[in-house]
This record gives sequence, C-alpha cells and structure tokens, in this order.
Amino acid sequence: MTINVKNLRGMTETFAATLLDKGIKTSDQLLAAARDSKARQELAKMLETDTKKVLELANRADLARIKGIGSVYSDLLENAGVDTVRELATRNAGNLLQKIGEINAAQNLAGRLPTLTQIQDWIEQAKSLPRGIEH
Repeated sequence: MTINVKNLRGMTETFAATLLDKGIKTSDQLLAAARDSKARQELAKMLETDTKKVLELANRADLARIKGIGSVYSDLLENAGVDTVRELATRNAGNLLQKIGEINAAQNLAGRLPTLTQIQDWIEQAKSLPRGIEH
C-alpha cells in the first residue's frame, strides 16, 4: 500500500515540499530513493538534514507497504523494535501483540490495539514483500 509522503509520520512540510519538487510523491517512491546508504546520504543533503532522519522516514515508508499499518501502528511497531518489513517478517505474532500491548499501556499511543489476526496478516504480508531497505 502506498501513501502520500505528506502523510508519513515525521514528515515535515518542508521535507514534503522538497520531495514533491523532486518528483517523490509517494511512500514507495521515497523508499526507492532512500533504499541504500549512499542514496540516503544524497537525500539527506537534498533535505538539509541528517541520514538518521532520512532512515526514519524510509523505515516508515517501508512499513507503509503493509496494508493495515498506519502511523499509529507504525509507532507501536517501532517502539517494539520493528522498524522495517524485513524485521516484521521474522516476528512471532503472539509475542509481538504482547509487546505492543505493554508499550501501549505505558504510552497510550493507540485507542485500539491490533488483533492477533491482524498482526498475523501483517507478518504474512511482510514475508511476501521484497526487502525495501539496505543497510
């Protein structure tokens, strides 16, 4: 699933405008533009930021490929140590649900937690997708 770069959590108006000027309009296009370390360095220069921020945005774009993961659930996943599709593909759904529940109880990020079935679906989707980010 692709979304407008303006809708990625952590995306500033300035970053979005610069990306749009360069023809990068969607999360999939951002992911392609930030796929490896060299590309992220070039993107960081263009955005006048550091590569860490670009990697954070690329990770969000990567997770946006999973149907059902929006900005709130991507926050929960990141706080649970899952920041890429590749990482999600390796997780146990039950353990991940428990960890997400603990995080949400402490930080109150989501009004409603994903179900076990949703998380299982995310993991299956992740297993079927190609790697989006090279480190």
